[in-house]
Order: sequence, then structure tokens, then C-alpha cells
Amino acid sequence: MTKVMFVCLGNICRSPLAEAIFKHKVKGRGLDGALQADSAGTSNFHIGEPPDARTVRNALKNGVTVDHRGQQLTIRHLEEYDYVFAMDSQNHASIKRLVNGRSVRAKIDLIRSFDPLDPGGEVPDPYFGGERGFQEVFEMLDRSIERLIDYLVEENGLAHR
Repeated sequence: MTKVMFVCLGNICRSPLAEAIFKHKVKGRGLDGALQADSAGTSNFHIGEPPDARTVRNALKNGVTVDHRGQQLTIRHLEEYDYVFAMDSQNHASIKRLVNGRSVRAKIDLIRSFDPLDPGGEVPDPYFGGERGFQEVFEMLDRSIERLIDYLVEENGLAHR
């Protein structure tokens, strides 16, 4: 079982959406027994809270269901997960500070390193914007996660379905 963690600041907009898109695509490919995902925030702002209602609405509009409660990223996650993907460089830096030189299992990167349109770009926080921002975030994550799953299938010798 390959375990993937998606990380943003508050764990109510970008990272739970990434988790939901990943799970949706993995299930659609029949890989839910091989690939697992969760999400967390680098802050403790929204522990136990549901995702932002705009994120949930946007995901549903795109055929994806979001089911998550906010949690804060811990060193345990970095020891337990194979991959940890930050939404932006600020959260990537926060994850690296959490590691603080310790040996951890997780490979840490930006999720958009898999984006065919802007490899290494950032997923902007749509929190203070309108509906268009949420849709743009969905589209960035959708294409990045598609490539990520292709990579994980190849890297782990999983059967394409």
C-alpha cells in the first residue's frame, strides 16, 4: 500500500480537495487497494472542522465527493506516509522545518511538480477569492493528480486498469 498525504495551510480548501480527487481517480482505476490518501494542514486553525463549503460545492460540481475533517500535519505522518505533497512553497518550507533533519519515510515535493502545464508551480489558496478561484484550483489539482497516479502506477509496478 502506497500512502500519499496532501498538505496546505488550514486543511479546509486545497488539501482535502486534492485528497478527494486522488481517491476518486484511484477508485475509478480500480487501484483503491494499492493507493491510499489523506490530507492535513501545517497550521492548527481548523482541526476537526469540515472542508470549506465552497470546496465541497466545487468538487461536487466536478463529480467528486469530499469527506474529510481538518487535522494538523505531524512528524508521525512524515514517518508513516510514502509521499507528502505541499500545495505551495510556504507549506513545503513548513514541512521541511517539521522534519528538522530527522530521517523520515516520506518523499516531500510540491504537487504541481506533476502539472503538465506548469511543473513546479504553486496551487494558490482560493479562500479569499470567488468561485472561479476554486475551479482553477480544481483544474490544477485534477491534472497534477492524474500525472501523479500515472507516476505511482509506474513506480510501484501497479497494473493499469
